[in-house]
Amino acid sequence: MDTESLKSLGTLLFWGLLIFFMMRFGCGSHIGGHGRHGSHGKSDEPAGGAPKDPVCGMPVDPRESTAASTYRGKTYHFCSASCRDKFERAPEKYLGGAAQGEHQHGGHHHG
Repeated sequence: MDTESLKSLGTLLFWGLLIFFMMRFGCGSHIGGHGRHGSHGKSDEPAGGAPKDPVCGMPVDPRESTAASTYRGKTYHFCSASCRDKFERAPEKYLGGAAQGEHQHGGHHHG
């Protein structure tokens, strides 16, 4: 292979890996139902039994969550560090006056 081909291949690999990591661990991790959970849409939790991320409403398994925050003595788990950071900036916005033990988001997404 000539140097120009190697340079092109290196550039392609760089961008491919960058996009992979962004989709896997960044904001793109919301797409596809969080592949890191390995459930592929199946859940061992009863319907409505999984706690939800108070920011985006996605189901979160506290055992697998890598982002958490404690507010008024209660620990909330998040699907990503990005959602946790939004919550920490304005927790009342996402709790919306709901009882501290309940998340009443109805599955809608907070823009």
